[in-house]
Amino acid sequence: MAATTMTGAKPAESVARIAIKEALLTAFLVFMLAFLMIGFRTEAQQGQQLSYVTRFAAIAWGIILVPLGRILLVYNRHGRPMPALIGGGLAFVYLFGGALVAILFDVLVIPFNDYFGEAAGASGIPLPFADPIVDGVFGLGALYLVILALQTMRHTAHGILTLEQREAKEARSATRAKQLSLVLGPALLALAVVLPFTPWSDRVLVETMTLILTYVMLGWGLNIVVGLAGLLDLGYVAFYAVGAYSYAKLSTEFGLDFWGSLPLAGAFAAFFGVVLGFPVLRLRGDYLAIVTLGFGEMIRITLINWQAFTGGPNGITGIPRMTFFGVPFDRTPEEGTQSFHTLFGLEYSTMHRILFLYYVILGLALVTNFLTIRLRKMPIGRAWEALREDETACRALGINPTNTKLTAFALGAMLAGFAGSFFAVRQAFVSPESFVFLESAVILAIVVLGGMGSQVGVALAAVLLIGLPEVLRELSLYRMLAFGAVMVLIMLWRPRGLLAHREPTILLRRGSGKRPQKAGATT
Repeated sequence: MAATTMTGAKPAESVARIAIKEALLTAFLVFMLAFLMIGFRTEAQQGQQLSYVTRFAAIAWGIILVPLGRILLVYNRHGRPMPALIGGGLAFVYLFGGALVAILFDVLVIPFNDYFGEAAGASGIPLPFADPIVDGVFGLGALYLVILALQTMRHTAHGILTLEQREAKEARSATRAKQLSLVLGPALLALAVVLPFTPWSDRVLVETMTLILTYVMLGWGLNIVVGLAGLLDLGYVAFYAVGAYSYAKLSTEFGLDFWGSLPLAGAFAAFFGVVLGFPVLRLRGDYLAIVTLGFGEMIRITLINWQAFTGGPNGITGIPRMTFFGVPFDRTPEEGTQSFHTLFGLEYSTMHRILFLYYVILGLALVTNFLTIRLRKMPIGRAWEALREDETACRALGINPTNTKLTAFALGAMLAGFAGSFFAVRQAFVSPESFVFLESAVILAIVVLGGMGSQVGVALAAVLLIGLPEVLRELSLYRMLAFGAVMVLIMLWRPRGLLAHREPTILLRRGSGKRPQKAGATT
């Protein structure tokens, strides 16, 4: 066993030996894993037999770069973060910056090669790998080293604080998050109201904002279950699907409009929420997540196989479009009826229906937000928070965990049903492919990254996670790289969420805050 210093840290020679040992092992593993999977690639050229090409240079760079990163990790793990901070920072600037420049050249310059010549497509930056996206991935790995080093430095500084100083630091962080929420909330609302009328607004922007608001509403609904009640739900998309199919069936077979179907869709989804709640009353943590995941998959498989009712994989088509309280948005309405543009004396435009849908989902999201905030301040909301903190103590206080869990599942599912009903009327088509597990994962990521229990944080996370891939759609596959990078950075930078402040809705205070009067004193 290597000798240690008086402070408990290993000496530099011992750390170097450990780093070299782990680097050699890492190089061996990289070689064994990459030699066959990456070193050889088959190609089928037209009119020729199947051949293969070698990529040994990529393997060589992997054997060099990955062990170097391992060495920096070892030094950081043993309380020496500066090598990881400096080395990782330089590697990130070179690899990720060079990859970004190469990608921008591919997107912006190569299409103009017919005018400027083939040399215009070369970025001129020598990179280790032929594919810029691989260089970008290694650059993000270097950024991960930088963040780990910064966290080590922060934890070291945090470790020397006293308990009172740590509590004061946490209180300041929660206060900043609360103050930022008070500023960002009204700002986001004002921006959402006026955005369609700004000079840079167009159809794509309005439809993207409509999609974002749909996920904001779903995030606020799941926030009741996960953020307030502390029940991990991985099958939330099932209630979203129940709401969508409920409106689809009610409108196509019974002739109900959106406003008449909306409460029924929410009621059906709430019923399924209670059905899910009963089997999981005794489950917690990972077991609860597994059961809810299975429930979501059961709903999806049922939608695929019950063809007589749901249309199977083909879904349900011909869903009636939303009207302006009975007034359609058609260019040529039926005889004896008026259309929206004729009723208000406007020139016909397809933007009328799109704007109306946008403000409908904005209104539904605001109602969801108001309902969640009011419920949190009511006794049921306080029971959710008590259940989240400690279920055993919750029982000891006389709170019924069964009713508390069922109400959380039912109300969260009802809000998802409302959002699903809007999704169906917006798309005019529903199919099982729209309700896969990935949707539940995205909604849960919005809640976690925004900060569980934070309404403004959930809205901000939805803007980032849903809006960012849409904005970067022109970059094709590279947009998913940016999407993943944002998620990793948020979890490393703000592990509790963007605006996390778990402030209880009721506080027990010591006395009335007034100083006791002395005996014989008069008022």
